[in-house]
Amino acid sequence: MTGFVNVFKPEGMSSAAVVNRIKYLLKTPCGHMGTLDPLACGVLPVGIGNAARLFDYFLAKEKRYFARFVFGATTDTLDREGVIVPGGHIPSAEEIGAALPAFVGEIDQVPPRYSAVSVNGRRGYDLARGGADFELPAKKVRILSFTLAGQTAPSEFAFEIVCGGGTYIRSLARDLASALGTKGYMSYLRRDASGVFTAETAVPFETLTASNLPDCVIPTDSVLPFPVLEGADARIFHGVGVPVHCADGQYKLYRDGTFYGIARVENGIARAEKKLC
Repeated sequence: MTGFVNVFKPEGMSSAAVVNRIKYLLKTPCGHMGTLDPLACGVLPVGIGNAARLFDYFLAKEKRYFARFVFGATTDTLDREGVIVPGGHIPSAEEIGAALPAFVGEIDQVPPRYSAVSVNGRRGYDLARGGADFELPAKKVRILSFTLAGQTAPSEFAFEIVCGGGTYIRSLARDLASALGTKGYMSYLRRDASGVFTAETAVPFETLTASNLPDCVIPTDSVLPFPVLEGADARIFHGVGVPVHCADGQYKLYRDGTFYGIARVENGIARAEKKLC
């Protein structure tokens, strides 16, 4: 079996636990397409069988989030599960709205210390829990939109965020607060979309069973945003580059009407890049 299951992950469960449960129910290898922290809920695409090989094709896809940030305090984990340390003022909605445009576009972002980022072969969260003194380098992330959605409590505000892969929403809470001259942390996070996978079509994790899970598997080729490579010489299925009259790029490749994998065209030559059948 191969394809994807669009799971709505509940709060309090790790992404790995979701994958392990699906792996157990289907008796086949699986992998998730972008981690959600245990605190967060929302869309978690899980690749089934050979579809799990497509991680790199989905990693950079756009993500859509609904988040809530608390101002006037921070935590060591930058979310509500950490040790809360009060500090700073609570900004107004007008001040927050005025600060948001500076975060839209390509920005430098330092990941949270409590994260899966590797430091000399060790995860950041392991080093942080052990009390190690370390710094994480900034990286480029892409924010497409960052919108104030309202005030939900005296010190808490809601936001809608569309961003590229690899963005830490907890870091946005920290950095937005810093830009406002205060402290802040993330109190809630829900992922509403990950590429073509949306919350509207996601299956609640708690409803999945061995009997209904196969019906939830989405065919691999239906979620790949590539055109079909038509009329390629059959030698392409044997690792041979074949001439085609197509623009450079990635294509879905079929063999006898069955989805075979992904082909890449460069300078008029097509090659099978990823075999999935």
